[in-house]
Amino acid sequence: MHYDFIPFPNRQPLRWPDGKRLAIILTTNLEYWDPVRDTTEPYYPGGPSIVGGNLAGNVYDNPNYTWREYGQRIGVWRIFDVLDAEGVPSSCTMNGKMVTERRPVIEAALERGWEIVPHNYVQTELLTDHMFDEDAEREVIRRTLDIYEQVCGKKAKGWLSSSLRTTLNTVDILAEEGLIFTTDLLNDDQPYLVQTRSGKPMVSVSYTSEVNDFSFLRQGLVAEGGLQMFQEQFDWLYEESASSGRFMNIGLHPHVIGQPYRIRALRDFIRYAKSHDDIWWTTREEIAEWYLENHESHIPI
Repeated sequence: MHYDFIPFPNRQPLRWPDGKRLAIILTTNLEYWDPVRDTTEPYYPGGPSIVGGNLAGNVYDNPNYTWREYGQRIGVWRIFDVLDAEGVPSSCTMNGKMVTERRPVIEAALERGWEIVPHNYVQTELLTDHMFDEDAEREVIRRTLDIYEQVCGKKAKGWLSSSLRTTLNTVDILAEEGLIFTTDLLNDDQPYLVQTRSGKPMVSVSYTSEVNDFSFLRQGLVAEGGLQMFQEQFDWLYEESASSGRFMNIGLHPHVIGQPYRIRALRDFIRYAKSHDDIWWTTREEIAEWYLENHESHIPI
């Protein structure tokens, strides 16, 4: 993997299709955690916990497991209800084990025609576990892609790694497996091309760890504070997008934003953004496919 450092002033203006000014991606992470792992090492859940303390992987952590499970049982349906009512789509990421353990959630997203992006096989296994074993990393990726194809009825186009933990081989493997975009790189407000060892193109469509409902936990935000965070990000990007288009991503986790006292932040933000006529409510696949055809007018290679 290699990508060039192209500072923003050295790029040509980016013009989204149909005269749209700002692209918005609402990312709903559909994730599964095993109750225990066969290890005495600390259990790494790939995100914050609601009750502190590090238990060994082979010790059941009831409060944190069932807190996350709330998102699967209750929170995700609350999110889906809001998105349905407001008439906007979500780009959903999916652990492979969500298919085997929580399939109705995945089927509900598919019934709505929403994008599904592979997101490792299980949330607690990181690609960095295989930093020095490329074959093992490829096996995790292939296992996830196989179950994606089984449930979605088509081959995947992109990828998000659990906890955004990748190796230096990940993007090369993804390109060799036929994918066209990665969302692991957190370094831009615009798409750009990543060079791979196979020569196959890969588009970066960044995720965000900043404008993310985990900030409700990390910063002690309630609905008004979260709404302000979303709106501040939107307003600044919208202003900048007058000269060159940007995208805005919001990272959502059903056990976090799906809590009753937080969900209003999402609903009210959507209503605020919809008051602007030139917003592209889109998916990463749409951005990636468009960019592969139009990157020369933005960042020539």
